[in-house]
This record gives sequence, C-alpha cells and structure tokens, in this order.
Amino acid sequence: MLALLQVLLPIATQEPRTYSGRQHQLAVQVPHLEAPVTIDGVLDEPVWSQAARLTDFSEYVPVDGVAAADSTVVLVWSSRHAIHFGIRAYEAHGAAHATVSDRDRITADDFVQILLDTSHDHRKAYVFGVNPLGIQADGILSEGIQSHSTGIGAPATSRDTVDFSTDYTFESRGRVTATGFEIEIRIPFSSIRFASGHDQIWGINIVRQVQHSGYEDSWAPARQSNSSFLAQFGTLQGLGDISRGLVLDLNPELTVHANGAPEPTGWKYGIPAPTIGGNVRWGVTDNLTADATIRPDFSQVEADVPQLVYDPRNALYFQEKRPFFLDGLEQFDTPNNLVYTRRIVQPDAATKLTGEIAGTNVGLLSAIDAGSFSTNGRDNPVFNILRVTRGLGPLAVGGIITDREDGPFYNHVAGLDARWQFGSIYSLRLQGAESSTHADTAGGAGPLWDAMFERNGHNLRLHYQVTGISPNFYDESGFISRNGITTTILDNALTLFGRPGGVFESYTFDFSQINTWVYNTFLHLHRAEDVRWHFSNAVTLRGGWTFVGDVYVETYGYDPSLYANYYLAEKTSTGVDTVHFTGNANLPNLDIVTGLTTPRWKHFDATVQTITGYDDNFYEWSSAYILFVNSTINWRPNDRARLSLIYSQQQYVRRSNWTQVAVTRIPYIELAYQISRPIFVRFIGEYSAATQSALHDDGRTNLPILIRDPTTNTYSLATASTTNTVSGQFLFSYQPTPGTVFFVGYNPNLTEPASFDFLHGLHRTSDGFFVKLSYLFHVGR
Repeated sequence: MLALLQVLLPIATQEPRTYSGRQHQLAVQVPHLEAPVTIDGVLDEPVWSQAARLTDFSEYVPVDGVAAADSTVVLVWSSRHAIHFGIRAYEAHGAAHATVSDRDRITADDFVQILLDTSHDHRKAYVFGVNPLGIQADGILSEGIQSHSTGIGAPATSRDTVDFSTDYTFESRGRVTATGFEIEIRIPFSSIRFASGHDQIWGINIVRQVQHSGYEDSWAPARQSNSSFLAQFGTLQGLGDISRGLVLDLNPELTVHANGAPEPTGWKYGIPAPTIGGNVRWGVTDNLTADATIRPDFSQVEADVPQLVYDPRNALYFQEKRPFFLDGLEQFDTPNNLVYTRRIVQPDAATKLTGEIAGTNVGLLSAIDAGSFSTNGRDNPVFNILRVTRGLGPLAVGGIITDREDGPFYNHVAGLDARWQFGSIYSLRLQGAESSTHADTAGGAGPLWDAMFERNGHNLRLHYQVTGISPNFYDESGFISRNGITTTILDNALTLFGRPGGVFESYTFDFSQINTWVYNTFLHLHRAEDVRWHFSNAVTLRGGWTFVGDVYVETYGYDPSLYANYYLAEKTSTGVDTVHFTGNANLPNLDIVTGLTTPRWKHFDATVQTITGYDDNFYEWSSAYILFVNSTINWRPNDRARLSLIYSQQQYVRRSNWTQVAVTRIPYIELAYQISRPIFVRFIGEYSAATQSALHDDGRTNLPILIRDPTTNTYSLATASTTNTVSGQFLFSYQPTPGTVFFVGYNPNLTEPASFDFLHGLHRTSDGFFVKLSYLFHVGR
C-alpha cells in the first residue's frame, strides 16, 4: 500500500504541464475538470492551478520569428459544457490601455484574442477578443477572405481580416493589475459549433495586441510569409465528453415606430401598429444550427459610415449588420461576393441552416421579402441560397446556387470554386459561375470566371488575378460592383524590415498594374479600356506610425454606356438642336496619394489620406484637378467616453479654365458614453453638402449638356444644383447579452439652402422615433 501511495503522490501533486510556443510545444492536452468558477477577472479559484499553461509568445507584427517583448501566460481547461481561459498579461511599460466601451470597440485598447478552429480544417476560426476590463469583440476569421475597403489604394496583398459582425454569448471579466492585467473567460459550447465525436481536436492560437508598442504577438509562432495563418495554429486535444447540450433559443421582439413629416396643416406623426416578430435558434447537432425569423424589425441601430463615389460605374458595398443574417454568415462566403444578404431588404419570414454535415460545410438560406420590394410592388420576392464547401487536404472546394423569384421574373446563379495552398507560401484560386435572368430590364445568360495566384513570402508578395464578368451576368442575391468587364491585376510587393527594436520597422514598395477591358473587347484581345499603374510606398516606424506615399499613372477610356443619355444643346438657325454627346477616347490621370496613421495612444489616434493631381471628371468626361480627403480622429477623454470625427471631401476643378465642377463635403461625428458595461448613449450626426455647377462639353465644343429622360423622352439642361442634408441619430441602448436589448432612438433629417449655415433656412424634412424590445430565452443549455 505504501509503495502504491509513493507512486500516485507525485502524479497527484505534479505541476500542470506548460506548453511553450517558442519551443513548438503546440499540442495542448486540455485538463477536463468540473469545478465552480466565478467569472470575475480574478484567477483565484483552485481549479486554475490545474489548468494547462500556454507561454512563450512570439512577435507576429511587424516582424515575425522573434521572441515577444511582453510576457503572456494563458491558462486553459474544459468542463462538459464550456471551455475556460485565464490570461495573465504582463506590461512593464506602464498601465494597460483599457476602456469601458460598446461591444467590438476595443481596437484602441490592449486586448487578447482567442482563436478556435473547432473543425481543425484551417478554413475558419472563431475569434473571442477581450480587453483588460473584459469588454468583448468577437467574430469569424475566414481563410482567404479580406474585408472590403471603403477607400482607394488598399494593396491587393492585404492579409485575411476578422469579421466582427457576429456576436456570440460568452462570459468575460478583467482587471488591470500592478504588473499588467488579468482576464477570465468562459465560452459555453452551446455558442459555437464543432464536429461530433468523443475525441475532439481543435486548432488554437492566442493573439495579443500590445498598444504601447503597436506590436502583435501570438502563442503559436506564426510566420507572415505562410499562405495560411490558420494552418500554423497549435491544437487543443483531449476534449472528450463535451456537449452543447440542448440549444434552443427563443427571441421575441417588439418595435414601435412614430414617423413624422410636414404637411400643409402642420407637422404630422403617423404611428403604425407595433411590429411583433421573433427569432428561433435550434442546435440540430453539435455542428449544425437552424435559425428562423418572422417579421424581424431591422431598426437602424448601426449607421453606415459615409462613402464617396470615385467611379460612378461601380456600386458601393455596405456591410451586413442585421442580427439574423449575421449568425453563420461565414458559411456563405464566396469569392466575388456571390452572396450578399442585404439584397433581402425586409423579409416577412426567413429560415437558415448552417454548420457541417458529414465533413461538408453547409449554408442554406430561404427568405420571403416584403412585397414593396418587388418589381410590381405586389409580389413577394423569394430567395433561396445554398452554399457548400469541403476541405480536401490543402484543397478547398465549394459550390453555390442562388435563386430569386419575383412574380414572372427570376434570377438563377450556379457556380463552383476551389482554393489550393501549396509550398507553404503559395495559393491558387479558381472560380466559375453562370447566371440566367429574366427581368423587366435585363435578360439572358452569362458567365463569371476568376483565377488568382498568390505568393505570400517574407519579403516578396505577389498577387496575380484575372476576373471576367459577362454583361449578361446578373446576381440579384449577391454583390457585383460592375458587370460587363474583365479586370487583370498584377500586384508585386517588396517589404524590407528593420532591426528588432529599431526606429525603422518596415518599408513596403508595391507596384500594381490593373487593366480593365469591356468584356467583349478582352475576348477579342483589344486594348484595355482603363490602364492603371500604381506605385505605392509605405513606411512603418516604431510605435505604430505609418506613412504612405503613392503615385498613380492611369489612362481611362471613354465608356459610351455611361453617357447614353447625354446630349449637347447646339444652336441652329431655327432654334436649339440635340446632338449626341461624344467624349475623348482616353483621359490621362496622374494622382498623388499621401497618408498618415498615428499610433493608437490611450486617448487619441488619427488617420488622414489625401489624393491630389488630375483625374477623370466623370460629370463631363474631361480631365480635372482633384482634391480628395479622408480623415478620422478618435478621442477618448476617459475610459467611458468616445468621440470619432470623420471628414470626407471630393472636389473637381476643370483643367481648361480652373472653374469648379463639383464638390462634396461630408463631416461625420459619433459621440458615445458608456454608462455601464451594458448601457450606453450615443449621438451620430452626418452633414452631406454637395454642389455641382452647370455642365458643358468641357474642352471640346463647350456646349451645354442635356440629360435625356428615357421614360418620357424629354431633355433637360444639366443646370447647377446644391443639396445640403443633415441627418442625426440619438440612441439609448441597453444590451446585457446578444439578443436581449432595449433601444430608444430618435432620427431627425434636415436640410438648408446654404452649406454649413445653420442659422438661415435650416429645417426638418422628416424624423422618427422608435422603441425596440427583445429578450433572449435560453430554453436549454
């Protein structure tokens, strides 16, 4: 008996195993423990002493492959229904950056992200981010998917980005300590999906953002040169006897609106009947979830950030922000955005099935949209979307089918895509799709095809892509910025790194040649319509300073379809005759782009981009001097208040006589105060001032331009115009958990005759109040 105790005693009292990332000890055996824990940000319960310890982080950005300057220790253990993480982050350079903010607003703070690849297929990972006070920022990281840029000049070699749209239910608390900060996290298995089976293996990485230096550290020693970030994760093993339990959530909601507008007898408000709807979420299996909604109310809580139109031929992309569509949205990711759920404007009902079936990722969405968004205003458009993907080692293949039926009209799209990663730094993507359309203004069938090759080396990065979109390819369930064109991209980026700890961190020279053809001329090997040579330079200095200086040398070709309804008013002996507008075949451009991004200090950060030179004056198809400005200032006076100022300007001045063609100025302000963790008040204000002069055939005949209305076959002079619109949003928000909300909002809209006057003629054109209540009932866990 004594001998047996001598054998068992060292096992019972041994220290928990430590897994060093720097020593590539990346296979973590997760202890399975059942113990009560209070999620309060204090790692004082005995169970934490039995957790696995993840240590020895490596720097990932700006220079990978070196030991992290700041120490981080992560503790991990699991119970039957949740996985627990404890984080001790050491900060020797002063107090950590931490604010009490709204969800997903922690990018200016120190924070830690837990990335879980629960399928262990290196395709997608859940991201659970937490700042030192426990404020959450969560989303999905999808391999090969980049975020949409709202400006110009974004390099084609940008890395994969996290989509923070989706919110998950998990617990987190944190506290700032004398040596840094501590965070305690509990992620219930009911909030995520994972493959069924007793022996689970998940991919894992921990990423820490250190704001005093601007560095990003990771536990698994990832290399930027690798074509896959997720493929470099470590693993969580020993996750046996875990369960989502019964996942059944009911989410009823009630919304009351009051909309006001001026009438001859005075200001009147209409109060329609309250909108009663709701959502249901059911965990069919551990890796498959069904969602349904009836009459959801999508009150505009998150306003779209203003965007300027640089090329009127291209549509603007706005991110999905509506909760029903966000859950499992990553399952519908496709190259070239063949699924864009904002096409479903206001569904009367919708259902969705997302997850994994027999090793295949599935996303199935069906929706019945409101009749007011049909062609005739009566029929209810019906959407059906099916997306499937499967990993076959280094190869990922996918298929897509979409269908929109609108009375007698329809749009069908079917496509296949594949992505192959090889040689650790190379990837190849292929896509092909075909659409069939019958609509009141368009019809026929046409293809979309795309091929992309990338090399993601440490110093040299390449991105070569060709995309062809037939003029008969339409996708009424997706987002096609412009059809009828073929685009080639030859992007080459060379990065040089400075010494670790030096003032100079990196310099990137990027040369991109981007050509755009009218679709049929490309097939006949004719000259490109638009030819763009972009020479870009970016310098990053210690602390997070970034300087950008680019030169764009371009030639844009005349697009007759854009000016199909343009005519000239020519005087004759009998009066005024209309003459077809015909522009110059090509316009040369020379743009100078400058940019500055400051470090994210505790109370302040800013970015500014300017574009000067001369570019296309699309109003008159002539050359114009330009001044484009995009700037953002973020000020955090304390740990609860946040002020964001965005200013955008777009100005065109004719080169022929230095007169102004048009100018648009958009100042945007967001002021928020976090009363407590679940409660905040916010004001958003946007002023859009646009002025356009009378248009003429600049630099050619100088005749006045007429715009023809094709429906009435009448002509009108393109006279000078001015619009000044002001919109605001006041919001009180109480949101203790995703799905349980109480919103009170007021949205006024105003206008005035003179820009930025505010004293003479400013008046309301409409306004609205809304109150929204919803509560998330967790029927099972």
